[in-house]
Amino acid sequence: MAKRARYRLSRREFVNLVVGALGSIMGAVVGIPIIGYLVSPALKAQKSEAWIPLGPLENYPIDVPTPFNFTRTKVHGWERTVSSYGVYVLRTAEDQAKVFSNVCTHLSCRVKWREDLGQYACPCHDGFFDKNGDVISGPPPRPLDQYETKVEDGNLLIHFVEG
Repeated sequence: MAKRARYRLSRREFVNLVVGALGSIMGAVVGIPIIGYLVSPALKAQKSEAWIPLGPLENYPIDVPTPFNFTRTKVHGWERTVSSYGVYVLRTAEDQAKVFSNVCTHLSCRVKWREDLGQYACPCHDGFFDKNGDVISGPPPRPLDQYETKVEDGNLLIHFVEG
């Protein structure tokens, strides 16, 4: 017959064991929500694309590039960044429009519509684009970026993808 090892728990060991177990449970109950609260902003996925409303399409004259500016707020963790963007709206028909970024494709300077030339001009390196955003002259390697557009209830919207 095998001998059983007899181990008796003393009162002090029992109290230490129970206090340790209850302390661990209470620490988990209080600590896990605190850790989740502190870490969750950093783990949230930031939506990087959206449809930006530019207002009623009828406000934009036909065949005249019209500037429009908007801001986007990006929250990354506990950091909040507000960025300003600019576009040119070229209404091509009663119900159609093209929207171009006002950022030069060469070195990201802001282009400006020059009515006297009938062109977008980049002041940094003398890049020129025609009314449809195509490169006329200068160092820009490609046309101005064009946004996807749609018209809903008479309002013009652009599909803005950040990044």
